Amino acid sequence: MTDPGGTRQHHPVVVAHRTHRAGDAQLRIADAITKFAGSMPFVYLHAVGFALWMLFVESNPWPTLTLVVSLEAIFLSTFVMIGQNRQAEFQQAKADHDFVEQELELKTNTELTRAIHTMTAELHRRLLTTPEKE
Repeated sequence: MTDPGGTRQHHPVVVAHRTHRAGDAQLRIADAITKFAGSMPFVYLHAVGFALWMLFVESNPWPTLTLVVSLEAIFLSTFVMIGQNRQAEFQQAKADHDFVEQELELKTNTELTRAIHTMTAELHRRLLTTPEKE
């Protein structure tokens, strides 16, 4: 969506959502972790870290590494759920906003249609009752 000047505008719900999340430190931290955990640097870091751990830290079968990976999986799945909840909340707020806007637009269009119908009927009535000039 762009304004006449060509700059990008955001949906009002997007602006409100970002403002709300920016004002809460816990949400900002969750967003940062989720953003990093869903990136390729996260994958590379883990691949290197796990390889180094397996080669230099523990011998087979890596009981501590298994514990660390399991705990990390628990926390990462929690962050995934936080992200899904955030997305669902955002989608609901956007849907609610769009519904209100569409209802207002429908009301305006209905009023305009009625006004046009009234004017057309009045014009038609005047044309029928006005004597023709010859």
